Amino acid sequence: MIDLHTHTVFSDGELIPAELVRRAEVIGYKALCMTDHADESTLYFTLENILRFVKRHGYFYDIIVLAGVELTHIPPPLIGEMVIKAREAGAQVVVMHGETPVEPVAPGTNLAAIEAGVDILAHPGLITEEEVALAAEKGVALEITTRGGHSLTNGHVAALARRLGAKLVVNNDAHAPRDLVSKELRRTIALGAGLTAEEYRQTEANAHEIVQRCLRGATR
Repeated sequence: MIDLHTHTVFSDGELIPAELVRRAEVIGYKALCMTDHADESTLYFTLENILRFVKRHGYFYDIIVLAGVELTHIPPPLIGEMVIKAREAGAQVVVMHGETPVEPVAPGTNLAAIEAGVDILAHPGLITEEEVALAAEKGVALEITTRGGHSLTNGHVAALARRLGAKLVVNNDAHAPRDLVSKELRRTIALGAGLTAEEYRQTEANAHEIVQRCLRGATR
């Protein structure tokens, strides 16, 4: 299992990085990326602290630990600029807070994030066919989420991704210990979204590919 979308006390999560990583390790996750919510005001502070933890403590766990960011409620015209800033600040994975049906995310966020080449578009809601096709073209992974509320449109995302060839990853969007779901529940949620067993295995391979790219120090 790999989770590339989690939160710590540096945004709205309940756990400090050490406890989040340890709990994921015990449950059986093999890689985890901390991607706290950020905008222009918190980007550098958040990444500086998460990177410090990853570089000093990450090697002491039997799990790959990565530092990322979830750009959140960014005005669409500024998303491209913020993606560049996040990568320059050291983010190994750039996630975009997509147009979930349970938050007032600005229209145009999904498209701007895909055009900017984020690694993962999180909970993209009722994403359009044109946007999914562009994600497939640009190699942007779309998220199937285990988080309540955001997960309401998982089936829509899965169906369009299958038809248009976009990559999918499964993430928890974990904010608390209870959000780090088991291997069995994670698979059940993915299959419940309409994925086949083989498609679910491919989501794991897609996440592994992102992790390996991070370990090589490469960016999209």
